[in-house]
Amino acid sequence: MPELAPIVNAWFERNARPLPWRAPGFGAWGVLVSEFMLQQTPVERVVPRLQEWLERWPTPADLAAAPPADAVRLWANLGYPRRALWLHRAAVEIRDRHDGRVPRDVDALLALTGVGDYTARAVAVFAYGDHHPVVDTNTRRVLARAVDGRAHPGPPARRDLAAMALQLPAEHDAAARFNAAAMELGAVVCTARAPRCDACPLVAVCAWRNAGYPDTGDTRRRQARYEGSDRQARGAVLRVLREAPEHAAALDQVVPDWPDPRQRDRAIDSLIADGLAEASGGMLRLPR
Repeated sequence: MPELAPIVNAWFERNARPLPWRAPGFGAWGVLVSEFMLQQTPVERVVPRLQEWLERWPTPADLAAAPPADAVRLWANLGYPRRALWLHRAAVEIRDRHDGRVPRDVDALLALTGVGDYTARAVAVFAYGDHHPVVDTNTRRVLARAVDGRAHPGPPARRDLAAMALQLPAEHDAAARFNAAAMELGAVVCTARAPRCDACPLVAVCAWRNAGYPDTGDTRRRQARYEGSDRQARGAVLRVLREAPEHAAALDQVVPDWPDPRQRDRAIDSLIADGLAEASGGMLRLPR
């Protein structure tokens, strides 16, 4: 098995994008917020929203003291707005259980609302420098190609953490750097649709390239179309509430011209069920 870390870390030192969460002293709260925002959302949309959030809520206690509606409103175009509510609940839990400090322990992080395997380990590694494998979609793609000789990774599984752990250097700083570097390589060079193999530092050791780029199939789950979907209808309803005075509107004035009235009603019902909206007295509003 090729030793990837020294090669990828050297490449990262020269090519890493200057992203906010990579700045020295960015802090565990900033890392946690950035990881919530980066789930299924492109970096270029996250950066300005992240800066706005941290200016308004520089600590977990600051966010915990704000109404949930403010979190949903400021989430704006990041998509999957339940993450805003989860982040607000996590801030309350950090304030109440951890004296306002983002925990370092992976199990304590996993106990926070909305925090899964990836996010917990990302905070422990990137904020605190601990030694854990951190695996996202980009990392899985790099390992699938460079080590396993496959065009695409399989569905996410626990074995992904074990595969990354085998590649981690023993030294903590080098391990943390490799976690970030493998993600960066997958994001900007070893991309899903158009890998830039001529710019890849692993070109000499990549099993997929050395095998002649075989088509090994793609079992990744496809995301449903956004246009015309219930997600689009939910987004339209939330946009009305974010922009409305006091974040409330009469139910019959919430996207009344939506092409499918049943889909609109279904979107409203699902937002209420998710805690993203409240209905009373013929009004719909963001959660208070």
